[in-house]
Amino acid sequence: MSELLRLNDLKIHYPIRSGFFNRITDYVYAVDGVTLTLERGKTYGLIGESGSGKSTIGKSVVGLEKVTSGEVVYEGNDVTKRSVRKATKYNQDVQMIFQDSMSSLNPKKRVIDIIAEPIRNFENLTDLEEKKRVQEMLDIVGMPTDSLYKYPHEFSGGQRQRLGVARAVATSPKLIVADEPVSALDLSVQAQVLNFMKHIQQQYDLSYLFISHDLGVVKYMCDNLAIMHKGRFVEVGTREDIYTNPQHIYTKRLLSAIPKIDVENREQHKAQRRAVELEYQDLISDYYDENGRVYDLQDISSTHKAAVIHRESEGV
Repeated sequence: MSELLRLNDLKIHYPIRSGFFNRITDYVYAVDGVTLTLERGKTYGLIGESGSGKSTIGKSVVGLEKVTSGEVVYEGNDVTKRSVRKATKYNQDVQMIFQDSMSSLNPKKRVIDIIAEPIRNFENLTDLEEKKRVQEMLDIVGMPTDSLYKYPHEFSGGQRQRLGVARAVATSPKLIVADEPVSALDLSVQAQVLNFMKHIQQQYDLSYLFISHDLGVVKYMCDNLAIMHKGRFVEVGTREDIYTNPQHIYTKRLLSAIPKIDVENREQHKAQRRAVELEYQDLISDYYDENGRVYDLQDISSTHKAAVIHRESEGV
């Protein structure tokens, strides 16, 4: 598989201003040096709690967030500058599905205009060709023909999210950044949207950067995972690496929090979660420095990295 996009030591810092002269006194390190490679046709999961910086990475990839330093390299070009994104058709090739489907769809526009808008930005189609393309997009996500002339408020949350998917694939992109695309939906509706996304991926050979805090959803969707905490990656690996051989205490903490439906062993699961939480508190210095910063990633295997201290160098 060939490389599609790479993040090189990406940093996004927000200045904190205070005092009479409104000077910069500190920074919020939203993203503090992350590196990740995305291959064509695969799904990469970006997982972490609220405030970990995962959505900030997604917005920086599509150009909605200014990068402090580092590179976003797309097909060999650093696209952190708007002029480069425009020259390389990057804005057409990389699209985004937003978490809040209602606020991401213009309430004053009909579906045909919402989905046609990105097409109009990059292609010069006749009205008939445009309508046919929009209808094709609706067919892909399982929406009926009469949706064309309706407004967003006339649909359910799941239907609106499917419209968001249709709009994202309208330009025939190579990469879609999906920021919590199903977190606000019921479980049965989540399954529908995720299945449509998988079907579209197979049909168009898409790559996904799938941002979520739900490890159950991520396990179903993603080939490779990056666990994020405090603006840095704590663990990166394949789905099997993360779920069967977690190395970082924060990853173990997230995995232990996945709800279990095994009622008979409920007390055992509760005791396991408590044990993981105690381990997190006792061994925190093995995973974070004195300032609470996540350590640099170390190789565990050819596909697996974790932010732990090299114990060999300490004589352990």
